[in-house]
Amino acid sequence: MGAYSGQTGSENWATLSADNFACTGKNQSPINLTGFIEADLTPIKFDYQQGGHEVINNGHTIQVNFNEGSSIELDGHSFNLLQVHFHAPSENHINGKSYPLEAHLVHADKDGNLAVVAVMYEQGSLAHDGIKAIWSSMPEKAGETQKLPAMMNVSGILPKSREYYRFNGSLTTPPCSEGVQWLVMKDSVVVEKQQIDAFVNVLHESNNRPIQAINSRAILK
Repeated sequence: MGAYSGQTGSENWATLSADNFACTGKNQSPINLTGFIEADLTPIKFDYQQGGHEVINNGHTIQVNFNEGSSIELDGHSFNLLQVHFHAPSENHINGKSYPLEAHLVHADKDGNLAVVAVMYEQGSLAHDGIKAIWSSMPEKAGETQKLPAMMNVSGILPKSREYYRFNGSLTTPPCSEGVQWLVMKDSVVVEKQQIDAFVNVLHESNNRPIQAINSRAILK
């Protein structure tokens, strides 16, 4: 992929490769979630197991890879958890508010269709144990991988309330593929400043794609 700034920055991603044509599409992510439409959203059924086994620094984010066995069910349709990664500051905004950290839990169904659960983190005075478990194995150099000392259940980084906003969007990195179901948790999670700083210091730069136009999309709550 490209970088987040400079000549290969996010505004130029579509020009870097023919595969990135979707980066100029009409249903891109992230967005500022606002202008909500009331909807009868069915609860997400979370079925997460101990499966997180390694932490990767790929130069653009910190990512935890998961073994098979964890999934969500949405409208009777199952999506398997593949990985969770982080952005600082947040990529999505809620009613114009940016957060210092955002997690993306990436899922795919058997046909490769994607669903992303997004979690916002706010700065507070308490360290978060779920984030602490990941950061303790966070590789400091791009291209490095570290094994987690114990299998991780990603439920530990979710808010207690599982109410969510929903919209159709895209991947936020090239190739910016559209058709991704976004499920943004309404409640944020508190982390301490040192945890935010530790992530930013390892990546050496912000890794958030700019807000994209909503266009004609509905944002459901």
